[in-house]
Amino acid sequence: MSNPPIPLAPSDEAGSLGVLHLKRLWTRARAARGGWRSDDLDDDQRDHLVIDALGLGLEQARRQIMESARTFEEFEKWVVATSGEPEPARVARLNAALCGEPPPPATRAWLAQIDALPPVLSAEDLAHWEEHGYVIVHDAVPEESRRAAEAAIWENTSARPDDPTTWYADRGQGIMLQLFQHPAFTANRRSPRIHKAFAQLWGTADLWVTCDRGGFNPPLRPGETFRASDLHWDVSLARPIPFGTQGILYLTDTPPEQGAFRCVPGFHRRLEAWLDALPTGTDPRQQDLHALGVKHIGGRAGDLVIWSDKLPHGASPNHGARPRIVQYLNMYPARRERNKVWL
Repeated sequence: MSNPPIPLAPSDEAGSLGVLHLKRLWTRARAARGGWRSDDLDDDQRDHLVIDALGLGLEQARRQIMESARTFEEFEKWVVATSGEPEPARVARLNAALCGEPPPPATRAWLAQIDALPPVLSAEDLAHWEEHGYVIVHDAVPEESRRAAEAAIWENTSARPDDPTTWYADRGQGIMLQLFQHPAFTANRRSPRIHKAFAQLWGTADLWVTCDRGGFNPPLRPGETFRASDLHWDVSLARPIPFGTQGILYLTDTPPEQGAFRCVPGFHRRLEAWLDALPTGTDPRQQDLHALGVKHIGGRAGDLVIWSDKLPHGASPNHGARPRIVQYLNMYPARRERNKVWL
């Protein structure tokens, strides 16, 4: 790793918002703007944690730093204008996590409430997770916030449910929507039912929720090409591959043919043997992953699909009659294993 073109702030330096590591995040991104690259996975992990904790999208924050926020003070003002003044309790929890310290008393009391909730995932659900690598949480969010999140996506796309001609505007990122800050999205991220389900899978309630985006996948028209990535992994395939989750919340009824999430069930148990069987020098990401046995996972409005990030997965072409409308959502511990080698 070469020396950065500007001095990097220490992680324990805070600005006017009192958030540790935020200035280091800004200086790292500004240095990257000048062509510098870092391979510090610990810093990368802290960057992601701070961005999620502040209710910002990863691409959104990095674009702001790269294109507009020429000073750290400007960036802090943008943070407040975009996602609001950070809650003191959240800042205290974040700073403790960044320092490797236990959560503050208020956070511990809240996490104890999550621990005390009845299980969301039954024994059958957990067995399904172990065997197939995914699980469906029904009625994951209150109906009111589900409807509000669906409405937010319709508004963001300037599309109308009753007019299919409005569904196909070029929004720049295929089926992905750069929509991060909305009260309904925030409410869904704070669903105790979702938190409990992830806590059961991770073995701890001390988790952070991603500030992820929305998705709008309209039915394919004749001759149209599907504008999304094919089956893929979002993690390194270098061994050992640590435990990780991903999730998608259906905001409308989504039958399998309506652009539903798809994956290769059970492949988390076969992945390492499959990798070992590939000829030396073969790129595992360039194989015919569909031949491994793909399944389209439909669901009802309000269902959350959680899957192991060891599964090949992706969205699917929409051959239904209505758009697939979703919110991406995941939870993770502040300190988690990350692979230093990308394969």
